[in-house]
Amino acid sequence: MRTTTRIILSAVLCVAGLLGANAQSVSFNKGGKLKIVQFTDIHWVAGKPETADAAANMNRVLDEEKPDIVIYTGDITTGKPATEGLDKALEPVIRRGIPYAVTFGNHDDEQDLTRPQLYEYIKSKEGCLNAKTEGGDFVITITAQDGKQAKAALYVMDSNAYSTIEGLKGYGWFLPEQIAWYTQTSHELTASNSGKPLPALAFFHIPLPEYNEASTAADNPLIGQRGEQACSPGINTGMLAAMLEAGDVMGTFVGHDHVNNYVTPWHGILLGYGQFTGGKTTYTDGKRGARVIELTEGKRGFKTWIRMSDGTTCNTVTYPEDFMKK
Repeated sequence: MRTTTRIILSAVLCVAGLLGANAQSVSFNKGGKLKIVQFTDIHWVAGKPETADAAANMNRVLDEEKPDIVIYTGDITTGKPATEGLDKALEPVIRRGIPYAVTFGNHDDEQDLTRPQLYEYIKSKEGCLNAKTEGGDFVITITAQDGKQAKAALYVMDSNAYSTIEGLKGYGWFLPEQIAWYTQTSHELTASNSGKPLPALAFFHIPLPEYNEASTAADNPLIGQRGEQACSPGINTGMLAAMLEAGDVMGTFVGHDHVNNYVTPWHGILLGYGQFTGGKTTYTDGKRGARVIELTEGKRGFKTWIRMSDGTTCNTVTYPEDFMKK
């Protein structure tokens, strides 16, 4: 039986100095767990029957896993009208009353709405944790079961779309002000926790350049499927370095590359992909599902696995235990 997740708006957060408008909170459930489902690359195209597989997949995953929170990591809607695609993609979660957060990918704002318009639209949707935030970067603090003290954090960030530098092709990257926001927010959360970094995860769309380094490094373990090179930005602006310096992020989870679903450790952070969630409106190897991540209150670490659309699970790992050298 799914326990009710408490949603506490930023107005009542008691985290000292937290960037007020860009904070939301949920609580660990009565079992001391928080189960997260990551949906990514749904590529909903309004009016195309090929999209139906995505809806069936999401419904199956939600029924099997009964998560406490859902995070969408981009490329949700890839057809016009974008609002219809968003409505359809969010409907399975809204209907079940599950709180959710959204970040966009490189295709969402190629339709008929700008990125700011997309964010404004989803803020009006029931259960959306973006509702009280500004822009595309925010943090969800995970409080103890009584809803009082922050015990963990989820960063939801916008990795942007495409290069904005003339002569440099490819995908977007985190801007300096975004890295500064993360660093400041992390420091404030750490200060509010008696100087100890909170166990944290980060969710965004485009993989960091380090994904290619980690996935090709000799003797570095990799669990899951690597069907293509990580389509990362052509320059590295230092987000992973900022995370390593802050010391809170345990794992990052992205989408973007539809035939990757692996996890691999790199300098103490698990770099992970979600599982392609969409239908037949974009390139795919036919496999669809979702990544599931489970946090335990009071523990620095997590368990994660892939739930496939046929109901099976695979690639279950416990971090960091399964990656410790013996």
